[in-house]
Amino acid sequence: MVNPEIGLEVIIDSSTIKHQERSTKQSTVRNHEIPTKRSQQAIIAKINAGYFRICMSLGGQALLWKNLSEQADISPTIDNLFTKLPSTAYFLIWCLALCVFISLSVLYVLRCIFHFNMVKAEYHHHVGVNYLFAPWISSLLLLRSAPSFIFPNKYSYEYVWWPLIIPVIALDVKIYGQWFTTEKRFLSMVANPTSQLSVIGNLVGAHAAIKMGWTESGICLFTLGMTHYLVVFITLYQRLSGNNHLPSRLRPVFFLFVATPSMAALAWKSITGNFDILCKMLFFLSLFLFASLASRPALFKKSMKSFSVAWWAFSFPLSFLALASTKYSQEANGVAANGLALVLSAISVLVFVFLLVCSTLKIDSLLRNPILSFSDKS
Repeated sequence: MVNPEIGLEVIIDSSTIKHQERSTKQSTVRNHEIPTKRSQQAIIAKINAGYFRICMSLGGQALLWKNLSEQADISPTIDNLFTKLPSTAYFLIWCLALCVFISLSVLYVLRCIFHFNMVKAEYHHHVGVNYLFAPWISSLLLLRSAPSFIFPNKYSYEYVWWPLIIPVIALDVKIYGQWFTTEKRFLSMVANPTSQLSVIGNLVGAHAAIKMGWTESGICLFTLGMTHYLVVFITLYQRLSGNNHLPSRLRPVFFLFVATPSMAALAWKSITGNFDILCKMLFFLSLFLFASLASRPALFKKSMKSFSVAWWAFSFPLSFLALASTKYSQEANGVAANGLALVLSAISVLVFVFLLVCSTLKIDSLLRNPILSFSDKS
């Protein structure tokens, strides 16, 4: 008995396989897109105004190299490479500062659009509100250190200066007004080292106004800043309750004590035209405060355990101090003054390069780990 062979024919529809493959690919792409979108939204939510201290450091460093390039043009050395180095470094740093400022500005505008409640919380925070001056300080430093071909006349410079200084004055009215009119916002209750950012904003504005020949506007902003600087400095020196509200990771902002009198010396020098006695007094004060902070490394021990954006608070105060020292050396014209200017400028450049390298290597953790966080709840 012969068993017939039974043949089974399996038919596979190619269209079904293609449809399954497309569905798998689409789901894979969607799974990749969702974390990416969430990651982008998380970065936008975490970018607060405190990140603009990076731009302040870049702008201060550009201003320092611009001053060095101007000195090199006045008294050129035999080596042409050494003469061209400051001007080349200045232009590259200024371009980098502009790119970083534009990038952070775009991210912060997106934060204002999608996370407006966080911006409101930042505005009402006793530390966060002071950093709202940082974007305008950064833009004023970029304006002051801009190459001459960008603003060929004072009118083009003026059209940019006004939109930048108006928000600074508006924040002045808000903050300074609260200090003596609102019971919950007395200076003794909210004072912390970042309160000096409001003063620095006025001084940088005064320094930029003189470039247009607006001496009266410069004196007005200088007076407004220095009057409140005396009040803030005395309040902080007395170690009142406000100092206890500063996170330990934010302790590098103590170097703002160095930045304020240094910037004041530069602003007054631009008003009077020479580095007079008042400028020297302010420079020596900033030098003393720098020595006081540099001799106490234990104060910054907790903040130095892991890299954060707060480290950039070391850079721009040192840039302002180095700038003031170069102006002082031009006035004193001595070996000690020139040596001091060289040492401070070298320290400023080394700290800046170190922070730039660290930020480049750890850009992801820098953006994802803010020191101050604000709630998105209304």
